[in-house]
Amino acid sequence: MITRNEKLAEYLQPGKHVHLVGIGGVSMRPLALVLKDRGIHVTGSDMNSSGSTEELLSHGIQVAIGHRGENIEGAACIIRTAAARNDNPEIAAARAAGIPIFERAEAWGMIMREYANAVCVSGTHGKTTTTSMVTHVMMEAKKDPTVMIGGALPLLGAGHRVGGGDTIILESCEYCDSFLNFYPTLAIILNVEADHLDYFKDLQDVQKSFRAFAGLATSGILANGDDANTMDTLRGLDFVTFGLGEHNRIRALNISEDWSEFDVYCDGEFYAHLKLSVFGRHNTLNALAAAGAGWMLGVSGEDAANGLATFTGAGRRMEKKGTFNGAPVFDDYAHHPGELSCLIDAVRTQGYKRVVVAFQPHTYTRTHALFEDFVEQLKRVDVCAVAEIYAAREQNLIGISSRDLVEKIPGSVYCETLPEVTEFLRETVREGDIVLTVGAGDIYRAGEALVK
Repeated sequence: MITRNEKLAEYLQPGKHVHLVGIGGVSMRPLALVLKDRGIHVTGSDMNSSGSTEELLSHGIQVAIGHRGENIEGAACIIRTAAARNDNPEIAAARAAGIPIFERAEAWGMIMREYANAVCVSGTHGKTTTTSMVTHVMMEAKKDPTVMIGGALPLLGAGHRVGGGDTIILESCEYCDSFLNFYPTLAIILNVEADHLDYFKDLQDVQKSFRAFAGLATSGILANGDDANTMDTLRGLDFVTFGLGEHNRIRALNISEDWSEFDVYCDGEFYAHLKLSVFGRHNTLNALAAAGAGWMLGVSGEDAANGLATFTGAGRRMEKKGTFNGAPVFDDYAHHPGELSCLIDAVRTQGYKRVVVAFQPHTYTRTHALFEDFVEQLKRVDVCAVAEIYAAREQNLIGISSRDLVEKIPGSVYCETLPEVTEFLRETVREGDIVLTVGAGDIYRAGEALVK
């Protein structure tokens, strides 16, 4: 009997027509471009026109705006994003016509099997930044990697790269157990927390998924030894740890006050001195993971240091949008209380008079499940505006609103629309502030409108 993998491999061949549902997504767009580079005829659809869809059109990929059954005409198979459910018109049409349907992660899994080194970066937080850092290290080491990142990386001018070397680097997401379709040689686990609770039942369910992912690694596992949940997840497995504690095999020592400069020691021996353009404890850990991956793959400390020295951030990760009234305006993708904590900790080291945050919660289930944690983190900032929840893939069956958060955060302001967020910031921000638009939805638009 032919397996799903064998069947998918038949379709990922030059000349075949593959249709991508949700083609504008952060991992679907690079998948489309990688498939096109392999000589596959790629078409796709998305709900809305965006910069991503425009980029795909510029590469000669036909993109339909709106999901309609006729969009799949001529396709040998369908690859869908996790958000495309069975009631999607194109998915329904494919099922009716007997056209095979595969998941995005399955396609990436088939692609990575062709590489000697498949570095898969996972974790509740920090995936995009760390994947980007690993890319910088491998590019400096002349490994000519293929890359898939969930955000734009200035070094690449995109969120992906098609290389000619034997290494592929992928941001690996746990949502819907997607990363269990991957074939990592090196699995990196940055941290494990309760998230995506519209799919996972609880933290234990998340841990089960990460443990299964770690078990797929054929050459090594690199894990955050300072994260209790990660250590609990991996108990009994053989892995290499990174972190600040003395028990870790890969450690940061002699750390500067803003966490941007430190020495890396691997198994007690000096490996590299890192000088980063990004700051904060969380970025020290991200850089440790990237340097550790380099060490495990035989990259010199010099190449690791030089590669990380050129890393200035990834798109929507403390991305500077401009200034307003003398205050710098940054955008960040943080959409989990743990990420908010790291972000606030980091900016507090920079000496600004006030931290002004415009936060947009992402999904109703996450906001509900982690409600008190969001409240506690947002209480820590000096000025807080909360936009309405970005629904993403969900319907509001819970009946929750950002108004509920505002009621618990003293001095915070509710903004129903993004123009209201921008207007609030325009009236509030003054010199000496730092302004952060925060969230995984479209909150960045409020900051962009502010600095125009």
